Amino acid sequence: MTDFEAWAETRLAGLLRFAYLVTGSQQAAEEAVQSALTRACERWSRVSRTEDPDAYVRRMVVNEHVSGWRRAGRREVPVAEVRDQVRDTAVDPTALVDESDAVWRVCSTLPRQQRAAVVLRFYEDLEYAEVASLLGCSESTVRSHVHRALTALRAALTTQEDR
Repeated sequence: MTDFEAWAETRLAGLLRFAYLVTGSQQAAEEAVQSALTRACERWSRVSRTEDPDAYVRRMVVNEHVSGWRRAGRREVPVAEVRDQVRDTAVDPTALVDESDAVWRVCSTLPRQQRAAVVLRFYEDLEYAEVASLLGCSESTVRSHVHRALTALRAALTTQEDR
């Protein structure tokens, strides 16, 4: 097994989860990861020498999604449920689905850059500087995206909760 194959095999599930949160669609996530891994394989000698190959390939996934979105000239379609969540057995499963569904529906209304910034910052647990590097913008822009996204999420979820 080559170095790339071993690397990709250990990271495929995480890349798919990451891509799913960025794209909002299982199909789009699989396409973005497949394209990014194909390009990474072709350039593996260069990619593997970078400081953080994982971050490099995640950036490739984001770029692939943005390029596909621009080519298609359309927006994402929201999904009913975010997969691969850890479930607490003591909690009512239907409440978790309702909550997950509400959060995801609200997240899907965020602009693309804000959603990507929130996913990278909180789901991937990256620092603002790392998110800025992946999104190709300044750290202050990332902070602004995250702040605006969290404000919008709070307002929307509070409105839904009041209903």
